[in-house]
Amino acid sequence: MRRNDVDWIRVIALGLLIIYHAIVAFQPWGHKIWFIENEYHLEVLWIPMAMINVWRIPILFMVSGMGVFFAMRNRDWKQLLKERTSRILLPFVFGFFFICPINVYFPSLYFDEEIYYVPNVGHLWFLGNIFMYVLLLLPLLIYLNNRTPNFISRILTWLFQYRLGIIALALITMIEYLIVQPENFTIYAMTPHGFWLGMACFFIGFCLVSLGNTFWRAVEKARKSALGIGFSLYMIRLYAMILTQNQGAHWLNGFESMCWMLAIFGYGSLYLNKSSNALSYCKEAVYPVYIFHMPLQAFFSYLIMPLKLAAILKLVLLIGGIFAGSILLYEIVKQIKWFRPLFGLKLNSPNN
Repeated sequence: MRRNDVDWIRVIALGLLIIYHAIVAFQPWGHKIWFIENEYHLEVLWIPMAMINVWRIPILFMVSGMGVFFAMRNRDWKQLLKERTSRILLPFVFGFFFICPINVYFPSLYFDEEIYYVPNVGHLWFLGNIFMYVLLLLPLLIYLNNRTPNFISRILTWLFQYRLGIIALALITMIEYLIVQPENFTIYAMTPHGFWLGMACFFIGFCLVSLGNTFWRAVEKARKSALGIGFSLYMIRLYAMILTQNQGAHWLNGFESMCWMLAIFGYGSLYLNKSSNALSYCKEAVYPVYIFHMPLQAFFSYLIMPLKLAAILKLVLLIGGIFAGSILLYEIVKQIKWFRPLFGLKLNSPNN
């Protein structure tokens, strides 16, 4: 049975991702990653964005791993593969040819570059990774799901006997960095680091949620300590960013990342595990909104950035346009039966 807090965390994390991407357009390096960049910058806004940057993508991978566990409760492996193919691979392939090229078109137009039709994974790289994790880990996931308790659940249950034992999971994300040694911990898209960190978080999410209340009790008890450690490490990183123009000790970013995620799951378990009409709407809308948000950002940026307005007003207009446009497109798509699977929606609405 799915948990409402996990769904809320997924919705909130993807909402923050949209705001994060909009703020990138107001940073002096936005054009380097093919964002339409405003002439005047809002660099101060990168302070809170830097705080979420180390966990915004890893937590989505962890939630995805949890989602696979929930799905395996009432599906065999063939049904799981069929469902993940339709919900993940189909939107990924469709987006590769018809959605992500828009991300390139408007910046090309804005920067007066030659315009080409360029199929690309764009912001949907995340979906490709998730599908690969399901394929690669499926034998192990089946084994763990069919044998409870298993060797991993025994180790985690023993570890969680200790109040802060769960924080030891932060060693995994820290070790991943030390092994892969990426240039920057927060560069996830289409990198070996993003792939292996994502796989680690996906698998951790699956294993943790399989423990049921053992995990939720442990993460609730450790939430304050995890938050304190995560925030302290962020302040050290912020000090390094401001004074030395770098991210500090990158290997600590992995430890910080897991601490933030554990704190979020701990507080989420206490305060977000409630059903509501808002959640029912958001948890279906969030997938199409995620798919639509980047082409809409490119479109609205093309219209808004040339305007003679204050940078902060442009940002408000950009964020408002992205959310409103994404929700409007979701409302249209969900009414067209054969469009629904292309945007990650089930063929038939759950309300039907």
